[in-house]
Amino acid sequence: MTDTVALKVKWGKETIEVNFVVAGGVKGLKSELEEKTRVPADRMKLMAKSKGLWKGVLKDDFDFGSIDFAAALSKAKGGPLNLLLMGSAAELTGPKTKTVFLEDLPPEEVAKVQEPSGLENLGNTCYLNSVTQCLRSVPQLRLGLESYQPTATSAQALFLTTLRETYKQLDRTSKPVAPSGFVRSTKMAFPQFAQTGPNGAPMQQDAEEFFSGLLTIAAGELKDDRQVKAALPFTTPKELDGASNLSDALFGLKMEETLTCDEFDGKGDDKMEVEGEATAAAGLVEPPVKSYDLLRKLVCNIQGGVDGSNSTLNVTHIAEGINLSLNGSIEKRSEVLGRNAVWTRKQRIARLPPILAVQFGRFYWKATPDSQDHAGVKCKVMKPVAFNGILDVFEFCSEKVKKELKKSRDKALQEEEDRINKKLKGEEVEETKDKMETDEGKSEDDEEAAALKAALAMSVQEDDAPEPVGPGLPANFQGHYELFAVVTHKGRDADGGHYMAWVKAANNSGKVDKIANSEEDNEDWFVFDDDEVSPCKTEDVLKLKGGGDWHMSYLNFYRAKK
Repeated sequence: MTDTVALKVKWGKETIEVNFVVAGGVKGLKSELEEKTRVPADRMKLMAKSKGLWKGVLKDDFDFGSIDFAAALSKAKGGPLNLLLMGSAAELTGPKTKTVFLEDLPPEEVAKVQEPSGLENLGNTCYLNSVTQCLRSVPQLRLGLESYQPTATSAQALFLTTLRETYKQLDRTSKPVAPSGFVRSTKMAFPQFAQTGPNGAPMQQDAEEFFSGLLTIAAGELKDDRQVKAALPFTTPKELDGASNLSDALFGLKMEETLTCDEFDGKGDDKMEVEGEATAAAGLVEPPVKSYDLLRKLVCNIQGGVDGSNSTLNVTHIAEGINLSLNGSIEKRSEVLGRNAVWTRKQRIARLPPILAVQFGRFYWKATPDSQDHAGVKCKVMKPVAFNGILDVFEFCSEKVKKELKKSRDKALQEEEDRINKKLKGEEVEETKDKMETDEGKSEDDEEAAALKAALAMSVQEDDAPEPVGPGLPANFQGHYELFAVVTHKGRDADGGHYMAWVKAANNSGKVDKIANSEEDNEDWFVFDDDEVSPCKTEDVLKLKGGGDWHMSYLNFYRAKK
């Protein structure tokens, strides 16, 4: 058998010469022709013009071993064998993704692919820079600001419009931005932030005071339905539950406070002394006093309860500190006793926000009676208080909210159990196949019965569906919040030191691993030291618990977890 055969292939007006290796078969011949003509192999039609070859169109499974190529060449008088090729060449296309060089991009596009830009420090403005960077990652706030159209010129309106413009500047560039206009409008809206020291330099301010002031102004200005709808387009009045402005819709916590008199146990058999006489209190009951309030952040009480009675309790975790801040005791008048009495105070969350802020109570005022001016001094608590990437607020909620959250939790738990059981039984892989086979064998009556069953199941699910517990929360919300930004303070001086922002990246650059010896995902973050921006990881953020001279968490920002 001849190893190599000379072929002359006629293709349209072109003639292509090929030294065909017979051992390569039909696939080898077509591959060589595709390389020379760019006609895809699956679109080729090859027919023999010389005698002694195949008849009709060459098939892919044809065996060239059945051809006597020596005899065919002899009939062609030793010349090349002639073939006819039919088929259109594939059009040349460029790469699917166009290569674009970074230096060719406009500044606003460069800002999207590089590290986020920082804010220049314009004289002890790190308190402002850190909070601004954290809130930059709240898209609902950005949308509300975009829809804001002030009707009058005021310091408050200027504050919000310059904040909006600062965010736009940050989005348009990868270089540091000087927030000059925003700093000026901040000092106009908050005169205390314009204070200067003995040398005339601006004084350091409190980041939490700036954050609270920002929300106060936003509550007064962003109270139009347009702002709330722009930020939370699918929310309902029932979900808002009285939140009438953007600040309360995004950050507001409706708090249910219950006061219970400690000198009554509710059974009417207590004994007390009123005006010096021992009197049986049979039949006397002091009913609990229930009221509602609005907060825009939770407080992690590091030193103890709100009344100071728990100050010796060692708080080591954020959940312990929040729990202490929601419980305590006060002294107030008892109408039944006719005098002041000690009451137990308990606060619980009656409406949850989409964005949750938690302040660590690191700063406190200490009286100095022995000093010359008796003015007191502001001190900082350095003790470590740990926190995790997920904050569960279930135990801080009212019974009504707990009931709704439990429905979602029970549903998620049942789904997880079903999934595990199916996997253990090997049913998960066969589920789709079995369903298809079952559907094919169904009669019309079976299909009607199945539809009725599905409708009844849907009706039951609707009856058991959780009621809304706040605006803008994910479907089947379970009460879990995901940490996405942290404001930290470094230094032992409460009136000095330095603030920085730590913000979770919008996307991770690669595979996300677990932090050693934990279930925490080690995701990408950025740390904003004013105009200097550096990448970091979740494990770096979780180390910001305090206990030394390094940066420690002061404001934590969480978003409702899907």
